[in-house]
Amino acid sequence: MAMNEKTKLNPGTLMGPLPPALVSLGTFEKPNIITVAWTGIINSKPPMTYISVRPERYSHKLLQEKGEFVINLPSSSLARRVDLCGMKTGLKGDKFKICGFTKTKAEKLSDCPVISDCPVNLECKVTEVKKLGSHDMFLAEIVGVSVDSDLVDEKGRVDLKKADLLAYLHGEYRATGRKIGDFGFSVKKKNKP
Repeated sequence: MAMNEKTKLNPGTLMGPLPPALVSLGTFEKPNIITVAWTGIINSKPPMTYISVRPERYSHKLLQEKGEFVINLPSSSLARRVDLCGMKTGLKGDKFKICGFTKTKAEKLSDCPVISDCPVNLECKVTEVKKLGSHDMFLAEIVGVSVDSDLVDEKGRVDLKKADLLAYLHGEYRATGRKIGDFGFSVKKKNKP
């Protein structure tokens, strides 16, 4: 197999695709939404995640005060609203109203709103904050998960391809692509005829 020629770049944040998550936080009466691409799963038991937020952001203060947030994974049809939530500050208006999102109360959190329009919602409680430089990382335990009922089959399995989740790829929003295999397909034995 021929090796591709490589171009050397300065260290940077070249990673993708990423989930452009809508993070809802604050209180039900005074909520905010921030778009975050710096997020992911960091542990299975207990289920843990993180979000990284710049200290100068309005949402950073809300995270420190409440210690809870919801990661709402949007479908590709919400791309314009996802972008808007990342471009506008919550200091100047209610992003739920500006974007026409429906909020419901989280089940496992004290007063944090959930964005019902998103097909997947992860309710999170902050366990630790790490100051990293440009961003602070809020490590959190996932204490509740809800998904749109039409994504769950009769056996209780979640089919995320039906959610048409939005992806972020180095400055571009993308719809998720075509299937090329299942987890473990590279080591599965082929069925004999």
